[in-house]
Order: sequence, then C-alpha cells, then structure tokens
Amino acid sequence: MIGRRLSRSGRPGLIGTAARTAVIAGTATSVSSRVAARHQQATAQAAPAPPSPAPASQAVPGAAPNDQTLTQLERLVELRQSGMLTDDEFTAAKQRLLTS
Repeated sequence: MIGRRLSRSGRPGLIGTAARTAVIAGTATSVSSRVAARHQQATAQAAPAPPSPAPASQAVPGAAPNDQTLTQLERLVELRQSGMLTDDEFTAAKQRLLTS
C-alpha cells in the first residue's frame, strides 16, 4: 500500500472532463454559427427583396383607415416580406381589408 499510486486508469479526471466539454461546446458553437450564416446567405440570395407597398392612404382615395386596419395592413406587409404571402395573395387580402 505504501508507494502505490492512486489513479484512475482509463478515465479522465475532473480537469480532463471540463477541458473536453469546453472543446466540444466551442466546436458546436462554431459549427452552429457557420450553418446559420450559410442559411442566412442562401435565403438572402434566393428571395429578392419585395417592392415596397404603396401607403394605405393611396390605395383607396378618400378613405381614412382606423388603427385596427393599419395594424392589420402592417401585419400583411410583414407576412409578404417574410415570404408567407405571395404578391397576389397580399393584394387580395389588402383589398378585402380596405373595402370592409
């Protein structure tokens, strides 16, 4: 017993485990950042910027839209810019909203 080493054979200690975890976390963060950047670049190239919509006051002359209508129009613009609505769907929804 005297002079016998107390070591764990085959398993890393606390410092080794912490170092390995830090390396794995750093690698995962780096890869995740690169994947996100590639995705953002691909979507920016694939979808051209939609033309800016005409202001609501020009869409229907003489009509004064209320706050709720403006909020719904802004939501439609956001949906179109995010690609959830096509230009035709946006135009149809805007006409329905402004004529009601």
